[in-house]
Amino acid sequence: MLPIFRALRHRNYKLFFIGQGVSLVGWWIQQLALNWLMYRMTGSALLLGLVSFASNIPVLLLAPVAGIVSDRFDLHRLMVLIQALEMLQAVALTVLAFGGWIAPWHIIALAAFMGVCVAFELPVRHAFMPQMVAAREDIPNAVALTSFISNGGRLIGPSIAGVVITLASEAVCFLINTLTYIVVLWTFVSMRVAPTARERHAAGGWQRFKEGAAYAWNFVPIRLLLAALAVMSFMAMPYNTLMPVIVREVYHGGADVLGYLVGSAGFGAFLGTGYLAWRSQVRGLVRMLAYTMAAAGAALVLFSLSRAALLSAPLLLVVGFGILATTVSVNMIMQSIVDDDKRGRVMSFYTMAFLGVSPLGALCAGALAEWIGASHVILIGGACCIATALVLARAQATLARPITDKLDTAGA
Repeated sequence: MLPIFRALRHRNYKLFFIGQGVSLVGWWIQQLALNWLMYRMTGSALLLGLVSFASNIPVLLLAPVAGIVSDRFDLHRLMVLIQALEMLQAVALTVLAFGGWIAPWHIIALAAFMGVCVAFELPVRHAFMPQMVAAREDIPNAVALTSFISNGGRLIGPSIAGVVITLASEAVCFLINTLTYIVVLWTFVSMRVAPTARERHAAGGWQRFKEGAAYAWNFVPIRLLLAALAVMSFMAMPYNTLMPVIVREVYHGGADVLGYLVGSAGFGAFLGTGYLAWRSQVRGLVRMLAYTMAAAGAALVLFSLSRAALLSAPLLLVVGFGILATTVSVNMIMQSIVDDDKRGRVMSFYTMAFLGVSPLGALCAGALAEWIGASHVILIGGACCIATALVLARAQATLARPITDKLDTAGA
């Protein structure tokens, strides 16, 4: 088996890979259609930011709870339940859209419901990874492959959505996403997973949360990596929320142009995850973080100054590569060095920094775009990423030495 696919030798992960590959195409189709529908109905950048805020703020609020839950209950059953709930959200959107009843408040409410599901899904999925991938040395590759298929969906899904919206409607996009969950549920039900014997703890949920928080804070590399990830989520990732505004007001384009540009960023992210999946180990990733974050920031600055969609496409490719390489590298490092009994709680902090902080950034970006314009907001975000990359570069020794020591101890 090629090194890039070595995690697929584990049957359960192979099923997961297939299901997520199908589902994430549908998810990106729905995501672009949802943003386009909201902007078409309201013409408001602020409401676009509110949709992103509603879909991600539950991650910030509930991820710590999800981390505690993932350390105490059967992970396989939790994953099946969460996927079923996410399918219900897609069904609701489909029915409302085909019936002609959908309103902005429906979009916001259902985005918030999906956010609650994702808040639990991500920490549970991270904690479930060792059960799908029996060999610890293959876990970083599985993390990279999961992001690889996620960004494959990001590459394919928006392009499909742009065509479907142009030829049919947003409702058909929601229907496609609904159908993909059938495949996802089948793959999870087909897994052969022994019931998890979760250790019972005398400490309550709040005490266990504090233990996990203290562990993450006192291990300096985890603290610094989470801080850098939070900056990227707040300052860089909101560009995606503002894309409909840029496409309409700067490029004077439609859903097809939006799909093309989002797909360009997805292709960059796809290349980034392909590179990370090919790597045989996580050593050396710390040195790369400052470069990828700086590249994403510089490309965002240039993108904010561009006035042509054709010139912006290669810049967004760099943005996608930089953001993805940074976030997945942090994930791979943390999955390799965190203690198993604290994995769910610590990875919930990763989820908070990655997806939980982004709704605050999206809401602020949407509000600020109403005042100074979307392009200026993106420029500010890119500049902040460059500044953070410089801080990471100065902290190389602080980051690298403890991580190397931990990897040597774990034999990774």
